[in-house]
Amino acid sequence: MSLYTAYLEEIAARKEQGLQPKPIDDAALTSEIIAQIKDPAHEHRAASLQFFIYNTLPGTTSAAGAKAQFLKEIILGESVVAEITPDFAFELLSHMRGGPSVEVLLDIALGDDASLAAQAAEVLKTQVFLYEADTDRLKAAHEAGNAVATGILQSYARAEFFTTLPEIEDEIEVVTYIAAEGDISTDLLSPGNQAHSRSDRELHGKCMISEAAQKEIEALKLQHPGKRVMLIAEKGTMGVGSSRMSGVNNVALWTGKQASPYVPFVNIAPVVAGTNGISPIFMTTVGVTGGIGIDLKNWVKKVDADGNPILNNDGNPILEQKYSVDTGTVLKIDTKARKLMSADGGEELADVSSAFSPQAVEFMKAGGSYAVVFGKKLQTLAAETLGVEPTPVFAPAKEISHEGQGLTAVEKIFNANARGVTPGKVLHAGSDVRVQVNIVGSQDTTGLMTSQELEAMAATVLSPTVDGAYQSGCHTASVWDLKAQANTPRLMAFMHKFGLITARDPKGVYHSMTDVIHKVLNDITVSDWDIIIGGDSHTRMSKGVAFGADSGTVALALATGEATMPIPESVKVTFKGKMADHMDFRDVVHATQAQMLAQHGDNVFQGRVIEVHIGTLLADQAFTFTDWTAEMKAKASICISNDDTLIESLEIAKQRIQVMIDKGMDNDVQMLAGLIAKADARIAEIRSGEKPALKPDDTARYFAEVVVNLDQIVEPMIADPDVHNADVSKRYTHDTIRPISYYGAEKKIDLGFVGSCMVHKGDVKIVAQMLRNLEKANGEVKFKAPLVLAAPTYNIIDELKEEGDWDVLQKYAGFEFDDSAPKEKARTEYENILYLERPGCNLCMGNQEKAAKGDTVLATSTRLFQGRVVADSETKKGESLLGSTPVVVLSAILGRTPTVEEYKTAVEGINLTKFAPPLTPPIDAKSVHF
Repeated sequence: MSLYTAYLEEIAARKEQGLQPKPIDDAALTSEIIAQIKDPAHEHRAASLQFFIYNTLPGTTSAAGAKAQFLKEIILGESVVAEITPDFAFELLSHMRGGPSVEVLLDIALGDDASLAAQAAEVLKTQVFLYEADTDRLKAAHEAGNAVATGILQSYARAEFFTTLPEIEDEIEVVTYIAAEGDISTDLLSPGNQAHSRSDRELHGKCMISEAAQKEIEALKLQHPGKRVMLIAEKGTMGVGSSRMSGVNNVALWTGKQASPYVPFVNIAPVVAGTNGISPIFMTTVGVTGGIGIDLKNWVKKVDADGNPILNNDGNPILEQKYSVDTGTVLKIDTKARKLMSADGGEELADVSSAFSPQAVEFMKAGGSYAVVFGKKLQTLAAETLGVEPTPVFAPAKEISHEGQGLTAVEKIFNANARGVTPGKVLHAGSDVRVQVNIVGSQDTTGLMTSQELEAMAATVLSPTVDGAYQSGCHTASVWDLKAQANTPRLMAFMHKFGLITARDPKGVYHSMTDVIHKVLNDITVSDWDIIIGGDSHTRMSKGVAFGADSGTVALALATGEATMPIPESVKVTFKGKMADHMDFRDVVHATQAQMLAQHGDNVFQGRVIEVHIGTLLADQAFTFTDWTAEMKAKASICISNDDTLIESLEIAKQRIQVMIDKGMDNDVQMLAGLIAKADARIAEIRSGEKPALKPDDTARYFAEVVVNLDQIVEPMIADPDVHNADVSKRYTHDTIRPISYYGAEKKIDLGFVGSCMVHKGDVKIVAQMLRNLEKANGEVKFKAPLVLAAPTYNIIDELKEEGDWDVLQKYAGFEFDDSAPKEKARTEYENILYLERPGCNLCMGNQEKAAKGDTVLATSTRLFQGRVVADSETKKGESLLGSTPVVVLSAILGRTPTVEEYKTAVEGINLTKFAPPLTPPIDAKSVHF
């Protein structure tokens, strides 16, 4: 069977699912299609033309290489295709975004045919995805006196690829669509259980919100031609939880506009909005597509005569509607005045200046942030080659500096890693900065999209300025099903070739590592001054500063070694008092959120960096706090560590990196060995006093300060999705923190889960210690609810085996993972036993394993969103409550939440995760809270 025949069969199968032909990325299939085009009598010639012109993926896909070469043949007259003239061939090349297409255009531009060279040059002047091999050719030709090359470089120095683009519209008419009330998780836009289809954009688009919602959006578009549908989180924040490029892709697919007529299912320019704005990580993703993110502020707090918020019976502020955005409401965005207006333009509804910063407008004009990032680099390079100053075209970098004001920790890191800023100028929060990225992580359910983004931007190799880059396999570790078998090997092969350390060896030499990505990144981050970008909202290391990002931003960091963002404001968190002996550090994490809300009323963490002064806690344990800051809606977090603690954390990291090397995971450039050398250098700096552990300045200025009183934490704390709250907008947020006594030992628990990135080795040891204690007290341990345990990493299991804890867990396990025969089907039913699952995300991800519908789950994980860990049944809402490891274990054994006394008895003598504030007084800082 020919590849084309197989493609036709695939098309027929997709048609039955209501899908169009899948875009072509394979050179062999493209070559067959080209051969059929060349044969005037071929029965499939007309269809082949359509596939070639409109359905072949651009960039550096192998299909793009075959397409570019055929277009070159047509331009040079070596092949004649009536339907594709040389002029049309140039147009098609202009939409192919780099790689093979730029190579072909350079061949022609630097060739002997002056007429064709001039045409190729005009196309090249519109391109921005050029790499060193391309610019080296231009530079050499220019130096050799080639006028065409000089002209191209002069155009780049003037940034004509940007200036010739049309400006954004002065007015944009939108029609509203309320996607949901309350915070909207990106799981609604791109469900985790559909992660396998994310790289198939049309197929994945079918899962956005619901089929009914999709039909309603289509109906709105028909009713309001010429208007853009604005997707809204009413009474909430849009895009919380994960950055998820696939979520923005889906919104753009249904409400945006096509990026190119010759590239299917790649849409840009979505308009999204929320009563409480857009989640910072999601806003970055919106910028990737040149979209608009609106902070509606359409509900405001009702206040009394003194200006104080009026609270309801639950202690929450009463909200009043300022203006309506009910589905079908027509509004107008005035992009010049940066105002949201009524349909007739007569009433100003909201100031939307934040959506139209100079940088955001550039993204909109260019069709996305990539083109601007690459364009700026290309302009700088061209100007340097010509020995001229680049024409001032782009909005100048925003540089904010306050004389006499010290630096927060994040300000220090950004200043140290900044690129292209005024030399010697100290930058404070609000400055827009291009920064060097040291560590990059790609995870497996977004990795295929990252590989697509890399191909689309014509990148073929990891930036040499990146110290460490890792491709995980943890999000699909639980079940080696047909989807994982189809997607994972090709992802690992691509990333291995690109230059990353990969969890699986495409050559099959080393044992697959399904370790949770955040744990690996936490280990390979070997400097507290590092900047980390990762394809997951929980990319929040306890060393350096880490930002969860969409697959596109990850691709950009991999390709360029850089990222661009404003320096965030910081909120300082310190601690006082003493942890009670029976409390676990996870309870401190929950209490931080509860006490912050009590102290400030509003969530002052949202969109900011949490600078947590937690210096006596090692990186593994401190990660529990930094990880949870995603649920606090913070942009990132930074741990301020003591010198000795940081050195010990780095020594542990070195040991774990060496384990990876010993397994055979290092690559040709010895990236892992380089990280150990970097850790040694950092340790030497700290020990010598040359560069102590990162700390803010005494005169640093904070948006707010939170002081957590450990003395007030007297019983375990639970984050509750509050699924029956009468106010829909209050459900499924992480802000409802309740003491265990709230449940009166009557809350039935159907399943317990100890796992995810929130647990460390100590948590797994706690499970073993509790089983020993209960066995000693009762003679045996019986589970009244299933307990699922997934250690985060293999090295933790190896260490537990050496220390004897794994034997205890095996004794009570009714199931233990077997890497030689991994599960091929997701578990749908559970017995009241202990399950020892493969290292990885497991239930927390929700794309493979799930609890039974309608269950009440108590978990150590991070996600309590509707449908993530557990779906609703026809008769009962699924609930995902979050708590500490000892609470989860005891609840699974009891089949219910425990009393405080039952809990204290169960944990007596157990080494829980402890924390004591540093003995040195906290650094004084001037706080500002608006």
